[in-house]
Amino acid sequence: MAVQSVKELTVYKKAYGLAMEVFEISKQFPSEERYALTSQIRRSSRSVCLNLREAWAKRRYVNHFVSKLTDCDGECNETDPSLDFAKDCDYITHEKHSSLTALNSEIGKMLGSMLRPPEKFIPRT
Repeated sequence: MAVQSVKELTVYKKAYGLAMEVFEISKQFPSEERYALTSQIRRSSRSVCLNLREAWAKRRYVNHFVSKLTDCDGECNETDPSLDFAKDCDYITHEKHSSLTALNSEIGKMLGSMLRPPEKFIPRT
């Protein structure tokens, strides 16, 4: 049976889970990081899901689909150094950093596989 909703995709579930985990850990960041690291890491991690939903909605058009998936990939890549900053500033443990960066990397690889070739996600008319 064909996927009916983006929420059924494993990559979406993992990206959503990562965004929620980032939200929870970032609650513990110092208040001086509110408009810097806290805001940035929350926005980039959430943007993966948001752009993936938009890509899914535009999947009838390969170029739009690819463009939004590329945005997803960019946001995924933006989340990674924010996790590095969180670790290096001692806001998260090395273990938490390792698990989150591994999940983020897995999401990036899954997005990459959707881009090669994107046509398998395009609905047939």
